[in-house]
Amino acid sequence: MAGPTIAISCDECALQETDACDDCLVSFVLGREPDDAVVIDAEEARAVRMLARAGLVPALRFASRTHRCSILRHGGLAAG
Repeated sequence: MAGPTIAISCDECALQETDACDDCLVSFVLGREPDDAVVIDAEEARAVRMLARAGLVPALRFASRTHRCSILRHGGLAAG
């Protein structure tokens, strides 16, 4: 059974069209096309946090426009 995932879409990001886009993890790691959403699972989210803590990649700063989503320290997802 697949674990929880988080979908990251520029159209849904509260920081879209701000200076945060210049240092966005999605653009940095994936070199994605504009308007492409990215889906990562809990294990990948943990790996991203570890890489960010080590200063190897920018931290994930996505904030949903429709509701706040945060990745909990144990790798689960919560919406509030």
